[in-house]
Amino acid sequence: QVQLVESGGGLVQPGGSLRLSCAPSGILYSITNMGWYRQAPGKQRELVAFITHGGETNYTDSVLGRFTVSRDDAKSTVSLQMNSLKPEDTAVYYCFMSAASPTWSIIKYWGKGTLVTVSS
Repeated sequence: QVQLVESGGGLVQPGGSLRLSCAPSGILYSITNMGWYRQAPGKQRELVAFITHGGETNYTDSVLGRFTVSRDDAKSTVSLQMNSLKPEDTAVYYCFMSAASPTWSIIKYWGKGTLVTVSS
């Protein structure tokens, strides 16, 4: 079973930047959307940003103008550049990729999450 592996989380001061990256542990086929969810303590998981196979991007309102999602199809990776970070961005960030399952239906693959803490 292919899993996604995130990297780049950590502790950063308000106003700082972090870059998250995500790559599959094996080969994925027919990847469509790639992106990131996050879950803050005591809150539901929310969609932060995603990018389609055609390169269209979509962001939740709270990160517009601060976060940028990008993908490298040659490497099957997705990244999230986070600038001007705020304490309310503190959460566990999960990457996902929609791709073909072993039975060729399209399913979401998930990472285990990486913690981002924004604090002075």
